[in-house]
Amino acid sequence: GVLFLGTPGVGKTTLGKELASRAGMTYINVGDMAKEGELYEGFDEEYDCPILDEDRVIDELEDKMSEGGVIIDYHGCDFFPERWFHIVFVLRTENSFLYDRLESRGYKGKKLQDNIQCEIFQTLYEEAMLSYREEIVHQLPSNTPEDLERNLDQIMQWIEQWMKDNN
Repeated sequence: GVLFLGTPGVGKTTLGKELASRAGMTYINVGDMAKEGELYEGFDEEYDCPILDEDRVIDELEDKMSEGGVIIDYHGCDFFPERWFHIVFVLRTENSFLYDRLESRGYKGKKLQDNIQCEIFQTLYEEAMLSYREEIVHQLPSNTPEDLERNLDQIMQWIEQWMKDNN
């Protein structure tokens, strides 16, 4: 499996869906999946959002992940089993771009500030480095449409190489 990780607004969904269609893989947005299956264990008043039930998410994904060829998109990674992913991509976006993207999604106040802070302090990159073997974790710039194309090309090359090495 492939994991796309990053703060909201960095372009995980765009990249994940496009890659899935090019590579013939299955794309899963964990946030959407949780919403559809109501995989929550409460509500966070401070952030005005539901709290993910991580155990139920794992149960829900286990069969799909064992079949392989799955792209997972989420903004956290420390609860996924390490065996699920052959490679982890952390998407990074410059703050000015990210601010605009989040604002246009209706983020404001503490939620907006905290997501920007999370990006500034590379929180998710560090989480990925602690959760997975360092050599499978890669950062990708995700600011412009050109970045998107370049990232797609690089990842496709990586997948093709991986297929050759593991077949």
